[in-house]
Amino acid sequence: MQPNVKPANPNFSSGPCAKRPGYDVSQLDLSVLGRSHRAPIGKKALERACLDTAKILGLPEGYRVAVVPASDTGAMEMAMWSMLGERPVDVVYWESFGQGWATDITKQLKLKDVKILSADYGQLPDLTQVNCDHDVVFTWNGTTSGVKVANADWISAQRKGLTFCDATSAVFAQEMDWAKLDVITYSWQKVLGGEGGHGMLILSPRAVERLESYTPAWPLPKIFRMTSGGKLTEDLFLGATINTPSMLCVVDYLDALHWVESIGGVTATIERSKQNLATLADFIATRDWIDFLASDPTIRSNTSVCLSLKLSAEQVKQVIKLLEQQQVAYDIGAYRDAPAGLRIWCGATIENQDLQDLLPWLEWAYEQVK
Repeated sequence: MQPNVKPANPNFSSGPCAKRPGYDVSQLDLSVLGRSHRAPIGKKALERACLDTAKILGLPEGYRVAVVPASDTGAMEMAMWSMLGERPVDVVYWESFGQGWATDITKQLKLKDVKILSADYGQLPDLTQVNCDHDVVFTWNGTTSGVKVANADWISAQRKGLTFCDATSAVFAQEMDWAKLDVITYSWQKVLGGEGGHGMLILSPRAVERLESYTPAWPLPKIFRMTSGGKLTEDLFLGATINTPSMLCVVDYLDALHWVESIGGVTATIERSKQNLATLADFIATRDWIDFLASDPTIRSNTSVCLSLKLSAEQVKQVIKLLEQQQVAYDIGAYRDAPAGLRIWCGATIENQDLQDLLPWLEWAYEQVK
């Protein structure tokens, strides 16, 4: 029978993601709107975005945080174009975005000494084959495949190369070994439910050393430049952005950071996401028509949860359409390059009760189209 209780918030998109519980745009501090981002009031807000991020995440001493253009993609491109080429590169990917970094490295930067380790959707490459004396580029959590790395044990603490980690759907939701990571990027619109268009770039002291000691063979666009006269532009990591940011998006991000602190910090957001995954796992364990794309639970994402159904691709589309028509789940189709299925966001801004209320609808929709 058709369920009669609907999720209070049907937004289960994997990006942009649902806003935090209790979000009210009218409660944002809008005093920075209409002011220059270079005025003291604007720069202070941007500096808070950088420093509060470092504090809440518990980044190691000496790690720097900057707000940069063009979302997580811009932050990753900025880092790769500025620092790669000094030594060989190992690229590890198992989904579309990681594959995109491999394409940029081999076909745009045209680096020659590159080793690519890849796996199909739902799987993880053999990480023991990574050479940490090389630079290593990888995605901590594959947003389009629902597969994450279990930990950073495969990264050497004595590495000679830098680790470039696309962490956009992992940060604030998964335990990350910051000391093993030299370049970390993410975007606001994932686990924190922030707005799009801005990226976050985190650099370790080793990454800063690379920037100050190595000059790439190719020209760098202005929005990629992080040094001047061979020295790091420190102001970039204190709120002096390269281009003009949306201050409305900045205060929205600050609101999300305040929410994280108010519920107990990053430990609490990680736990919320884990609980959401557990709710789905309990449901799936008792049904034979739905399963995780990632069969190994140790590498299963607790944010972008990818599911396969015992249905044809066309039938899966019908399920998605039915759920949207009933206004119980929006934007939950698998990524266009991934196998046909569902992708349900389980990050910290998703209320567990909404997931509980969604599950009977999943079963109802399946029964309608099978």
